[in-house]
Amino acid sequence: MFLKRFQLGLIHVAVAMTLVPINSTLNRVMIKELSISATLVAILASLPYLFSPIQVAIGSYSDRHPILGFRRTPYILAGLILCVIGLMVSPQVAFLMNKNMGLGILAGILAFGAWGMGYNLSSVSYLSLASELSGDKGRGRTIATMWFMMIVAIIATAIGISRMVDPYTPQALIRAFEFVAASALTLGLLGLIRLEPRSGSSPANASSESYTVKQMMSAITANPVARIFFVYLLLLLAAILGQDVLLEPFGAQAFGMTVTQTTRITSIWGTFVLVAILIAGALEGRVAKKAIAQAGNLSALLGFLVIVVSGFMVSRHVFYTGVTILGIGTGLSTVANLSLMFDLTAPGMIGLYIGAWGFSNALSRLTGSILGGVVRDVVTQASGQALSGYLVVFGIEALMLLIAAIMLTRIDVVKFQKSVEEPSFVEKVALAVD
Repeated sequence: MFLKRFQLGLIHVAVAMTLVPINSTLNRVMIKELSISATLVAILASLPYLFSPIQVAIGSYSDRHPILGFRRTPYILAGLILCVIGLMVSPQVAFLMNKNMGLGILAGILAFGAWGMGYNLSSVSYLSLASELSGDKGRGRTIATMWFMMIVAIIATAIGISRMVDPYTPQALIRAFEFVAASALTLGLLGLIRLEPRSGSSPANASSESYTVKQMMSAITANPVARIFFVYLLLLLAAILGQDVLLEPFGAQAFGMTVTQTTRITSIWGTFVLVAILIAGALEGRVAKKAIAQAGNLSALLGFLVIVVSGFMVSRHVFYTGVTILGIGTGLSTVANLSLMFDLTAPGMIGLYIGAWGFSNALSRLTGSILGGVVRDVVTQASGQALSGYLVVFGIEALMLLIAAIMLTRIDVVKFQKSVEEPSFVEKVALAVD
């Protein structure tokens, strides 16, 4: 089973690798070097989250429509190919936008749309396959392996890209994206080789629960505590994760950082997220979950405030300190809050709430990214200073975290449910980072 876990991890890594260049490098180039609207960049980069509700339909469809006897492999492969194609053409699309905005936007919708559709198609399929191959007892180890491999790969990919684009040229950027795309496709194909048994020999537990978005929302709105928690999560994640599109361009605008230097921001942030997740794991069972969650929320809030201060002081050292604090806050907050989500799960409805978490996560990323892009552009246009736009966005995200921290005090887990059968810690972590 170890080999199959490793193969599943390779697929997880392959898909995650295609996100890193776009979210950590291309967004900065488009906004800073090519002077493309941050709103447009945010919309394009958010297409995977805009398409996320289709995961419910994809999972249900693949259950009923195997191809050549395989219910997951063809869909994983199709999704991976779409991700790779979208990644490879995205730099050319960005440069086309700079020359011909109308044609570039059309090409951008197609390229980023392919990437977003591929992300959703592959991720729901390989996660379903991971659940089917592992069974209830082995699911924790499988998810832990996939999660660990993905985090390490994200950090390594960010470091690798930063070296490949040093010094930055359009040609170097295109070569770097092509290298990552080829590496992702190779790893994904290695992961798929003899991984899935044909439908006739699939595990007995292969058929999984399927829920509609309407069912998920009904379950949440039916309970007052769950309703507050869902809004709390929406604010929290929109603030913490909405900075993905703007952090690197801010580093370039405020401190004159090169493409190589801003790309490394992702590896720094990811490293401290990893450290914080390990800390959260060590504290689980020893410290109250709400206390860990609140510590993470307030740390992330402090991180944003430090980043804002770094802009006023024009200090890289202060900026890196803010990124570090933000990474720690993100790790603590994400794991603890996901743990709280499972505490708010009714018996027999764990799958439903996992779906609700995924939907909330995607909706939050979409909201945070687009809101950040729009506010940045509006404030920049009104003030005539690009730096002001970023600082206002980070200030708003700090305010959202403050409101979320206040809402957390109103969430009473004991009141909602006194006894819950809870997934293992590694499952929570893996669900958090997906």
